[in-house]
Amino acid sequence: MPAGAAAGRLIFALDATASRQPTWDRACHLQAEMFRATSALGGLAIQLCYFRGFNEFLATPWLSDTATLVRRMTGVLCVAGQTQMARVLRHAIAEAKAARVGALVYVGDCMEENAATITDLAGQLGLLGVPAFVFQEGDDPVARPVFQQVARLTRGAYARFDAGSAKVLGELLMGAAVYAAGGYKALTDFAKKTGGEVARLTSQIR
Repeated sequence: MPAGAAAGRLIFALDATASRQPTWDRACHLQAEMFRATSALGGLAIQLCYFRGFNEFLATPWLSDTATLVRRMTGVLCVAGQTQMARVLRHAIAEAKAARVGALVYVGDCMEENAATITDLAGQLGLLGVPAFVFQEGDDPVARPVFQQVARLTRGAYARFDAGSAKVLGELLMGAAVYAAGGYKALTDFAKKTGGEVARLTSQIR
């Protein structure tokens, strides 16, 4: 299916700094579930975004098949550097102004930027109708309140997962993908079937 024909578009943004390699590898295996979960809703186009190293930020074209996304992801090595969540949000704002974006997924563990800048950008994204699903690995006390604010200001959802909890991350990613493809009703229907982590998302989104 061409990316433009997909029912939903999701920006899949990952922190690819040095500490993230194990989670990146898990996400490579889990992303196929996002496509599978949305096939009955008309499909999904995903744009992979990531930052790493010294001011390096990359975004792929919109992709609508798992094999192509896997090829893109497996070629990436995580490199030490500072977080660039602001850049992710600016990119999502630009994409949403160009064409409708169903949701932004952000997966990271820490935040080393100005909180006021991040929340201002989140507010702009929220005005464009793009909810952010912010999934935090671990429980960094600096990142947690900022991540929660980003989710709140965009009318999205925040959730934590622990290192090694591939099942939890997988369920969270599927829930976000279903929302991007089919909206709130599709997410609630999906939550009724699966329960677990997806129910945590529906309780935050109205």
